[in-house]
Amino acid sequence: MPIKGSCHCGATQYEIDFTPETATRCTCTFCTKKGALWIYGDPDQFRLLTPMDNAQQYSPTTPENRHYFCPVCGCTTFSDNPDYSAFAEDWETAEANFDPSKRRISVNLWTLDDFDITSVPVVEIDGRNLW
Repeated sequence: MPIKGSCHCGATQYEIDFTPETATRCTCTFCTKKGALWIYGDPDQFRLLTPMDNAQQYSPTTPENRHYFCPVCGCTTFSDNPDYSAFAEDWETAEANFDPSKRRISVNLWTLDDFDITSVPVVEIDGRNLW
């Protein structure tokens, strides 16, 4: 059963087809200023229910990192990024085999509706020093 989510005002709405098992708190400057806790899924597990015009894109580092927020209420909602998950395991191998066309959706856990957010364990990564 899909889990729905939205920004504060409801202008940006989505649903996901996965149950988050962990959330990531990244310490990079972007994530800490946004205050987001990220959960991850494949692009086919995410559906935007409102027009893409209801989400504003921000790409602070490179164009392939697409972070979205609601232009009405300002909530950080989701991101469409290359799949960087292999970098957590082996940096050299991941860097040599990196394919920016392989995507991963990041959803801000705080924006899930009718979901027990406190049931999801949070893992911190040192984004300030990793990239």
